[in-house]
Amino acid sequence: MEGKKTTGRQKIPMKKIENKAARYATLSKRRLSLYKLAGELVQQHNVDIGIVLFSPTNKSYSFFHPTVEAVAQRFLNPNIELSDTTKFVATCVRNNVNEIEDKLAEFKVREDLASKETIILDQAKEMREIGWWEDIEKLKTDELTQFEAWLNVADFNMKYRLKQLENEVASNTS
Repeated sequence: MEGKKTTGRQKIPMKKIENKAARYATLSKRRLSLYKLAGELVQQHNVDIGIVLFSPTNKSYSFFHPTVEAVAQRFLNPNIELSDTTKFVATCVRNNVNEIEDKLAEFKVREDLASKETIILDQAKEMREIGWWEDIEKLKTDELTQFEAWLNVADFNMKYRLKQLENEVASNTS
């Protein structure tokens, strides 16, 4: 077996990145990863969370769930009961997040189905290109039914096109 060509993914030591451009790019990537992790914490553990970041250029970035007010009130006084308005807004935000997560999961299922269908269609195309009629004995019942339907459609289309060409020839000779 041949040796590895790369060293793979390695842990980067925590130290200040001296190159300014690399530092800004790394901040962007890590900020997005941090937001993703915070979103997962919210989804999995139903927690309130707030993150505030300031870039070296003094640009601010924030992530709060469910709202800034709810997180700030809980941070300043963890034992105090939240106001009814804040509770209502927080509940609405949580419901919206849950609905979006459900839609995202549904789209993921649809994407998986579409990719599986694409693979099946690509395989069918490859079989057609190499002459799958040679392997007709290997087809299952449903595949044989699909093949028969495909042949019927192809036969109909060829006859229809032949009729069109005959009509064109007949109209040109008249």
